Amino acid sequence: MLKEKGEYMQWYSGELLHMAKQLGYKLLPAFNTTSGLPYPRVNLKFGLRSPEARTGTETDTCTACAGTLILEFAALSRFTGTSIFEEYARKALDFLWEKRQRNSNLVGVTINIHTGDWVRKDSGVGAGIDSYYEYLLKAYVLLGDDRFLERFNTHYDAIMRYISQPPLLLDVHIHKPMLNARTWMDSLLAFFPGLQVLKGDIRPAIETHEMLYQVIKKHNFLPEAFTTDFRVHWAQHPLRPEFAESTYFLYKATGDPYYLEVGKTLIENLNKYARVPCGFAAMKDVRTGSHEDRMDSFFLAEMFKYLYLLFADKEDMVFDIEDYIFTTEAHLLPLWLSTTNQTMSKKNTTTEYMELDDSNFEWTCPNTQILFPNDPMYAQNIREPLKNVVDKSCPRGVARVEESFGSGPKPPLRARDFMASNPEHLEILKKMGVSLIHLKDGRVQLVQHAIQAASSLDAEDGLRFMQEMIELSSQQQKEQQLPPRAVQIVSHPFFGRVVLTAGPAQFGMDLSKHNVGTRGFVATSKPYSGCSEITNPEAVKEKIALMQRGQCMFAEKARNIQKAGAIGGIVIDDNEGSSSDTAPLFQMAGDGKNTDDIKIPMLFLFNKEGNIILDAIREYESVEVLLSDKAKDRDLEMENMDQKSSENDSHKQRPEETSASQDLSLVSQEPEREESSDVTHLDSLSLIDADSDSISISNQEFCITEIHEADVQETESTELDNQPQEQSQTETDSSSNVNWDNKVQPMESILADWNEDIEAFEMMEKDEL
Repeated sequence: MLKEKGEYMQWYSGELLHMAKQLGYKLLPAFNTTSGLPYPRVNLKFGLRSPEARTGTETDTCTACAGTLILEFAALSRFTGTSIFEEYARKALDFLWEKRQRNSNLVGVTINIHTGDWVRKDSGVGAGIDSYYEYLLKAYVLLGDDRFLERFNTHYDAIMRYISQPPLLLDVHIHKPMLNARTWMDSLLAFFPGLQVLKGDIRPAIETHEMLYQVIKKHNFLPEAFTTDFRVHWAQHPLRPEFAESTYFLYKATGDPYYLEVGKTLIENLNKYARVPCGFAAMKDVRTGSHEDRMDSFFLAEMFKYLYLLFADKEDMVFDIEDYIFTTEAHLLPLWLSTTNQTMSKKNTTTEYMELDDSNFEWTCPNTQILFPNDPMYAQNIREPLKNVVDKSCPRGVARVEESFGSGPKPPLRARDFMASNPEHLEILKKMGVSLIHLKDGRVQLVQHAIQAASSLDAEDGLRFMQEMIELSSQQQKEQQLPPRAVQIVSHPFFGRVVLTAGPAQFGMDLSKHNVGTRGFVATSKPYSGCSEITNPEAVKEKIALMQRGQCMFAEKARNIQKAGAIGGIVIDDNEGSSSDTAPLFQMAGDGKNTDDIKIPMLFLFNKEGNIILDAIREYESVEVLLSDKAKDRDLEMENMDQKSSENDSHKQRPEETSASQDLSLVSQEPEREESSDVTHLDSLSLIDADSDSISISNQEFCITEIHEADVQETESTELDNQPQEQSQTETDSSSNVNWDNKVQPMESILADWNEDIEAFEMMEKDEL
């Protein structure tokens, strides 16, 4: 085109195209797999198989790696008339489409190139998948093949249904798309608003772009990964251009000069923080401003190009940019390729397409002058609720929240008073545009849609309610995080051999400051919930009370049993089958009030661990436990004495007398803890955890946080990326897991029995699958 204009490159005679074809042939051996998915790398000199190649042994590739070839390979085929390149790229795309998860219509991050099995089953729009979605839509634009549009629309419907939580885009599990796979986002998803503009779905594009811009204003650059409360997760920034790309497309779509200001900010930050004598250096840490000695090629190919185009007038261009489409690396391919050297049938051979009920699809590839008639207020009205999403005022301090309510009318519902089981509260939430969704795994999700509120005032109340809920969660996260505690059964015939991992409480006696812990017989409280005055105080007096989780705050339970004379409390999870082996522990938080009046220790046991104590009570009636910060090791000699004493006197002594006679010598010993039992501080506002019993609250206007059903202000503490371990704790009963015989088994024998049960359980699990 430049040569035909007679101004530039008159010497050119196809040299670059010849080199491109040579390179294409050298890449083709990578596609020599049973699936048609290419190897992730190929040696251009030695190919795949020779010893010198040092490649060809890989088994996995990312979805974007295999699915981001069609534009370049189809262009090469149509420029040269050699169809094999386009055929190979199409085959890889077809295979990925066939391997999508059919229920969710999502794809995973990593796939086995030989078997087609998903290796990483999380799904999002960022690293590892991003350009696969981009190329499905752009392949339709460039090649005019309807099957690519059909596939993209199917995937896009799934993305907006499961991954999009405006303004956030959060990874989910492809088989359980209602469960978030992680609590942070990577910077590569910044391309997605630009793709949404190409599709014509402008509102979520503006929302996500604005959220990203607020992160940039906070850190000067977009960190490589950041959490859902916009803290740095990975601090690097290799000068990625995706945000500039989306800024350019949003300006093209809206004509809003706001996006010129965004571009100006990007340029100023690059010159101020990244410019060095020989170019622009990648940021090693956006928090400190330190550099890496590198400038990637995409910085020149994309960042400068998009920023130039953002500010360029039409007369600045030597050609019409509308006649081209951008590849994922911002190279330009002419749209006339769709009618050149067509070698592929347009018949959809991969699957029968099912029409989706989405009126948005008709706007694909819109004429921007018709769809967005250069109305700056359109984008501004969408951005307005998000302008403080990352600002220090969100989440705000408690004092500021209180002040905001000081001058206006009293809000209909305060977050600290909310109970998920209260019908009146649910009705108020509905009026405020806050909907409550019960998820299949027992969690409850709160989502705020301002447009569903009864009035604008109610919508404002809803936003305030969500902000308060965010603040409550944030405040609890800042409180001291405690390590796990231990509940040790010390009575006959256990003698301390059964140690249960327990969750701590942020109130009551601090067991870490009492070396001997709290020891006593257990008794079930009535009511079992412990949420009202205890009706059997004589049974729990001077004992450790057992209660079930739910219906009220943990602190309320503690006050009720303390009033009845209990010396400690154990709360047992009401979620059937929960276990510390498969679910992260959480610590019990207070009720937002002063809890200094609670003096007794409180611990939390998951359902399976709690059942061990309940089964022991059914078998032996009198069960004595030790609540401590770590398991205690008994002196063997003393244990033998206790055993003999217990055998001789068990028929003539009352439980209280037995307790008095068994004066045990306890020696502190560090217990072995599995990594899954660690309780650490969350680096973000809590989000949905795959195995947590929680309520997540997603505020589509502001932030996302989490509370717990019934025990609304109970705070869960877990590692960010703690994946559920394979279940290995089996249900305990008197005939299988533990021999409740008077004769005490050696530890090796007990472990052998448990291992047999575990193997049987795992086999049963496989059979069920």
